[in-house]
Amino acid sequence: MSTAKRVRRVFSVKEELLKKSREAALAAVQIFNNPNVTFKSETYIVLMNIAWTYLLHAYYRAEKVDYRYFNQGSKRKQYDRTKNGAFKHWELERCLNEEQCPLERNVVQNLKFLIGLRHEIEHQMTTRIDDLLSARFQACCINYHDAAASLFGKEYGIAKHLAVSLQFSSLSQEQVDTLEQQKGLPGHIKKYIEGFDGALTSEEFASEKFAYRVIFVPKTTNHPNQADQVITFVKADSELAKSVNATYSLIRETERPKWLPSQIVAKVKADGFPKFGMAQHSDLWKSSDARNPAKRFGVQVANTWYWYDTWLAFVRKHCADKSGAYR
Repeated sequence: MSTAKRVRRVFSVKEELLKKSREAALAAVQIFNNPNVTFKSETYIVLMNIAWTYLLHAYYRAEKVDYRYFNQGSKRKQYDRTKNGAFKHWELERCLNEEQCPLERNVVQNLKFLIGLRHEIEHQMTTRIDDLLSARFQACCINYHDAAASLFGKEYGIAKHLAVSLQFSSLSQEQVDTLEQQKGLPGHIKKYIEGFDGALTSEEFASEKFAYRVIFVPKTTNHPNQADQVITFVKADSELAKSVNATYSLIRETERPKWLPSQIVAKVKADGFPKFGMAQHSDLWKSSDARNPAKRFGVQVANTWYWYDTWLAFVRKHCADKSGAYR
């Protein structure tokens, strides 16, 4: 194949990958926003997984990174193939682990969360995760637009097709309170979320690239020509935003479930780690500097220290990593 033909082929494949990637992303959002679809989250995750995979394939192709699986022979590469002879290309997680991956860490964390969630729900039905995880789905959508636009140009983004990319529903406090109170949430999903979040730093968990959390302020007006302007968006660095966020954070911290050390130990023992007792718990929180306020693992109320779910998830992961010592 001549050099000119090879260049044209690289360009055409890249363009086709970008086209399919964009179509998958738009389909994901359209399905999520369809009020007649009840299988929203599962479909959204699968389609966004495809969209990101094709996007990164296009990037690696442009950068001349071989994103096919192969074994290096003595003289040439021996490529892995499907039973029908097609090349086996990298899946999304392999793309994210590549040293030349162009995505920032918090974007990668968001995608790895969704990949793990897809593994959990791939072969079984789940319920009640649309609203619970909408901030992470929203971040994934915005991250996709930003990545496509920055890597390939604004014309490859999806923002112009979307007013507000994912619809937001009005939630009662009971619906959004905590994972512990999500009684319809399958146990394996709950444990996965707790485990993943527990391994994140406070900065990673708070990043808008990981979960895009927004506050919509209802707006009232006495002017008829402003009657349809029912939502106000405020800048993050404005005094109003700071006051709203401070109040919101205070309310959320107050309402988060809190556990005594004995309750943490009891839960971990029930998970199958009978040798994890109060002494082991004390050693762990001290060695981890877990009462450091910056880590947001717990809070002191009066003279008693209470632990949050994030600490419970941290302890569970610790016990799972060192299961031999606690079983």
